[in-house]
Amino acid sequence: MNRPPFIIDTDVHDDLKGPADLFPYLEKYWIEVIKLSGLPVPFHGYRSPVGVKRYDATPPDGGIPGSDPAHLISHYLDANGIDIAILTGGILIGASLFPDRHFANAAISAYNEHLADHWLSLSDRFRGSIYINHSDPEHAAKEITRKAVDKRFVQVMMPSASRMLLGQKFYHPIYRAAENHGLPVAFHPGVESAGVSGPPTPSGYPSSYFEWHNIIPTNFMAQINSLVCEGVFELFPKLRIVGVEGGIGWLPTLMWRMDKNWKALRASTPWLKRAPSEYIIEHVRLTTQPIEEPEKSLHLLQMLEMAHAEQTVMFSSDYPHWDNDSPMHAMPKLPQALMERIYYKNAAELYGIEVPVLNEAAVADV
Repeated sequence: MNRPPFIIDTDVHDDLKGPADLFPYLEKYWIEVIKLSGLPVPFHGYRSPVGVKRYDATPPDGGIPGSDPAHLISHYLDANGIDIAILTGGILIGASLFPDRHFANAAISAYNEHLADHWLSLSDRFRGSIYINHSDPEHAAKEITRKAVDKRFVQVMMPSASRMLLGQKFYHPIYRAAENHGLPVAFHPGVESAGVSGPPTPSGYPSSYFEWHNIIPTNFMAQINSLVCEGVFELFPKLRIVGVEGGIGWLPTLMWRMDKNWKALRASTPWLKRAPSEYIIEHVRLTTQPIEEPEKSLHLLQMLEMAHAEQTVMFSSDYPHWDNDSPMHAMPKLPQALMERIYYKNAAELYGIEVPVLNEAAVADV
């Protein structure tokens, strides 16, 4: 492929070295709870037979892959020519599904402080995600407002798993706060069926990690369908949603089905002023990893065209997870204009990232 002249990776996972990283930002009570019981991260119940993270991403002094910002820079950003990394967090993605919302709120606020102090302060190549507890929208809105003053945070992050669909009125305080501060709201998989969420499929529980992992996109379909049909984008016209790590190939089918049904059933959603696909193209962004891999690269290019990728798709690696994508091998050869949109322009526009004037000579075949 042609090497992009600039790369913004929209899904790079930072993580804690351990629960003690949160202690400087927690009240004594919560520290004692963690010391006695550990960090009660909800688990979905499915274990990957190959692990979750790359072993070669382990920091030189040991620990959890993705927990050392300096090592992440050298091992991934420098080695792959990544200019900007949007940090999407790690172990606390499931905090919204803690039964104890007070603990979840405290842990999330502590994580956001740790991220600012130990990651965003280290390098201007990092941009942060404000973690929130979407099961407590009022607190989530306050957390967005509290951290939005720090412009190194460029989006709000929450899990794609939830107790109720994300388009419902319950979540409006989150969307209102995000829109007021000009921040997109991202959701990320990984804890479907964990904690207080429901089964990962409408028909119940899969039997293995493989089966569970295959079906993650159905949850993204349900959430985006809910956001559109409940009129979230009419109420919050400046809001943008990012579906991180949920695939792309399902998007055209969803848009076609929604548009077809809207023509006959629009009386049930009179607040929708446009076809559902128009809301999706304007308001929803998806990240490339895990990109679908048809046998013929032409079919992937056709799928990107059907998904309006020049507007809706952003490159992501999912580093350091086991199935992460290399920026040089994730995609087939793309038309120059589309390559630039996917690899940096869509993300730069969404996150307000200033891209330097690029020398065309920097675009070379690799």
